[in-house]
Amino acid sequence: MTTPATSSPATISLGAVNVAAHDPERLGAFWSTVLGAPSTSPMPGLVILPPTPGGFGMMFMQRTDESGSTVHLDLTVPWGERAAEVERLVAAGAEHRWDVLDEVPWVRWTTLGDPEGNLFCLGEHPPGEPTA
Repeated sequence: MTTPATSSPATISLGAVNVAAHDPERLGAFWSTVLGAPSTSPMPGLVILPPTPGGFGMMFMQRTDESGSTVHLDLTVPWGERAAEVERLVAAGAEHRWDVLDEVPWVRWTTLGDPEGNLFCLGEHPPGEPTA
């Protein structure tokens, strides 16, 4: 089924793939080798691989819910375009779940569910701020 676009979309890019893992350190080390990206672990149970040039970042966190999704996408739009894109995606069939607008200064994001309930995030980074 093809749905006509309701408005011009912003440029959406893949910011990161997030993985809930039984052993985040082991899985992070594996993907670090695969992608040739260094890994950092800012706290136990969390491993971050920054985006490689022209690539995407990955984040591995401790899995706490056996029934939930194990992978979700972090999509990024230019600063100031997140709200309009959320409206466009909801009109296309996504379900708005929640917003995180002031948890950290370097990103604001909205969590949505696709038509089958798979979660993904749509974020925006202030100009001049790091994206990972």
